[in-house]
Amino acid sequence: MAACGFMASYLVKVLDEKEIIPLKDEIYLTNGYLEKEIDWIPGMEGIRLKDLPEFTQATKRDFSYNYYMETAQMADKVSQNMMIIHTFEELEASLVSEIKSIFPNVYTVGPLQLLLNRIKGKETNNNLYSLWKEEPECVEWLDSKDPNSVLYVNYGSVAVMSEQDLIEFGWGLVNSNCYFLWIIRPNLADGKPMVMPQELEVAMKEKGFVGGWCSQEEVLNHRAVGGFLTHCGWGSIIESLSAGVPMLGWPSLGDQWINCKQMCQQWEAGMEIGREVKRDEIEKLVRRLMNGPDGERMRNKALDWKKTAEMATGSNGSSWLDVEKLANEIIKFSRN
Repeated sequence: MAACGFMASYLVKVLDEKEIIPLKDEIYLTNGYLEKEIDWIPGMEGIRLKDLPEFTQATKRDFSYNYYMETAQMADKVSQNMMIIHTFEELEASLVSEIKSIFPNVYTVGPLQLLLNRIKGKETNNNLYSLWKEEPECVEWLDSKDPNSVLYVNYGSVAVMSEQDLIEFGWGLVNSNCYFLWIIRPNLADGKPMVMPQELEVAMKEKGFVGGWCSQEEVLNHRAVGGFLTHCGWGSIIESLSAGVPMLGWPSLGDQWINCKQMCQQWEAGMEIGREVKRDEIEKLVRRLMNGPDGERMRNKALDWKKTAEMATGSNGSSWLDVEKLANEIIKFSRN
């Protein structure tokens, strides 16, 4: 879990203790209460209640609420155990420092894929942990495109959306007139297969390639990919920064809201799509990211983060050293 994701758990616990959440009444959803800033966590300045996971914007504690509470409560009991966070210290310096001031043994071990690549001396086989069957045709299609000319679109392995949202995304991509590689899982639309409207399907073939799944690391590092439309799951965020690719974020649940906000404001490597999907907005944002000066600025920032991630996972880098410390602690513990 990323540092901001962990702190989201801790925030839920503290906000519950302060009786700020759960909401006292549904009127709090519309009276501006959710704009309340939480300004006492270093590295998370400007975070609002509305940026927290969606279950905090309810009047009752549900399963997710209780899960986050229990996670934070268990962390409070940690004394000599090890807390492993999939991030690199330079990316979330203030947050990592804050966590280390609370817990004794914190290790930042990311980006994991860069570490694995260095250990093996070459890129690892993603098929070993892919949840879906990867289609090599996606990369073959990218091979025919110019550098930074393709928008990669993938909402992860779990997130779903309505059929109407999917259609709006489709027309927005088509109308942008940019090349796009769109990964549409069989269960992406409301958890079930969907047949695209014929008119949209025909229009998509001119500039787009639709696949069922792909090797995300290979795609993000392909020279043709110049942007990533993502649900802002932490794995996707850190993989995109590691590849130097700027993002368009459309979060839907959990810590994705905070990840997206950090990506846009703290790391300056992307833009957020509104919660209500509209084809006109998608079209404009895609053009800004792929062809405009804002996109160029964010691409340069993402490339800076790529260099930082590579240094963190290189010899004597922060993550490399933390992995060595962690390994030594595990060996010491196993001998006792």
